[in-house]
Amino acid sequence: MINLLKSYKAEEADFKFTDVIGTWQHFSMPISALDDKILTEGIGFDGSSIKGFKSIEESDTLLIPDLSTAFIDKFCSIPTLSIICDVYDTDLTPYSRDPRGIAKRAEKYLKDSGIADVSYWGPEAEFFILDSLEFSSHPTESYFKICSDEFKTIRNKEGYFPVSPSDTQQDIRAEMVKEMKNLGIEVERHHHEVATAGQAEIDIKYNSLVKQADNMMLYKYIVKNTAKKHGKVAVFMPKPLFGDNGSGMHVHQSLWKEGKNLFHDESGYGGISKEAIWYIGGLFKHADALMAICAPTTNSYKRLVPGYEAPVNLVYSKSNRSAAVRIPMYSKDPKTKRIEFRPPDPSCNPYLAFAALLMAGLDGIENKIEPGEAVDKDIFELEGEEKSKIKSVPGSLEESLKALEEDHGFLLKGNVFNEDSIKSYINYKRKKEIDYVRMRPNPAEFYLYNDV
Repeated sequence: MINLLKSYKAEEADFKFTDVIGTWQHFSMPISALDDKILTEGIGFDGSSIKGFKSIEESDTLLIPDLSTAFIDKFCSIPTLSIICDVYDTDLTPYSRDPRGIAKRAEKYLKDSGIADVSYWGPEAEFFILDSLEFSSHPTESYFKICSDEFKTIRNKEGYFPVSPSDTQQDIRAEMVKEMKNLGIEVERHHHEVATAGQAEIDIKYNSLVKQADNMMLYKYIVKNTAKKHGKVAVFMPKPLFGDNGSGMHVHQSLWKEGKNLFHDESGYGGISKEAIWYIGGLFKHADALMAICAPTTNSYKRLVPGYEAPVNLVYSKSNRSAAVRIPMYSKDPKTKRIEFRPPDPSCNPYLAFAALLMAGLDGIENKIEPGEAVDKDIFELEGEEKSKIKSVPGSLEESLKALEEDHGFLLKGNVFNEDSIKSYINYKRKKEIDYVRMRPNPAEFYLYNDV
């Protein structure tokens, strides 16, 4: 196997893995230093220095490369072979907090359940391509400054889909798409999104859970590095601009068994099956807890407010973008039938998000959970009693984390997640993110309260 890696004619091997938050980490070594032992014994690193991983007294951790993920990294000036890795404890058992390991266990649980043998995932990640971004967070200074030429050419909420010269990012997006295709990610389309300041979307073809999570990590890597190459900054933060649309990551999903799409039923509402309805029921039952993983930042909840195409309403509907679950109606081909869960955003860890969504949906099928009646109305325009009956996603990360604390039994099935991985995730988010934001003065507070 090592001879195969050396056949790539690279000089460096770069080993990538994902921390709990969803950031790629890496280290490198000369190709000449590789031997077959790394495939069975792994490569050691300090797990206590990785977000959400180990404490210092148990820091020794291993990486084992997945050779099927190897690719030549075009963003390195020295020829470099990049490989995605799985995280292991020193006794060579999978590390329970490894996000990729959790996603693998979710796929195994699906097969073991007998409900289906594969799930397919189609995330639609949105992001901004800014000309520049400056920010500071210090005891005596706190600000951010966003610059974009598109502030002059595209008004707020009018970015869908003008041609150039209003759309200034066509060539950069096309280059991102080219790099994705070169590395095996099938791209379906790309376009400018609703917001100004270079908001973009690149849609990739569906794939199985772990593979698609791998693709999403590579997707963000390509987008960020291509933007940097052009002297720009790509931002996946869900709500960088006040008063304009935020960036979501609508997640299309379906279950298949023996080559058959279990979500298709021509006679069902929107052409979906009873299994798909129950799957939606599971998403809605556990929605509050899911948001802690699928919309996992304090900034996420600046997007999840009514009025900016934010899918906060926990109902399902055909072709309805004001609902949390949309049933796409573009095609009557049974193979294309799926459900689209719209609240997630691209700040999430895709391994954890896809795994959690799958486990919630399977819980819905296993327990035949009904999601209620479909709502084929513009929910943003509903008022009074009709509006009051519709449940919304939580309004803050703290609410979502509390919900996850109280409702995570569905994630523990098949040891996909465990109590330790969930508890450590919640603790990290509260201490390192919520408290960090909560305890610091906000520039807007000076605007409001300087003269009190």
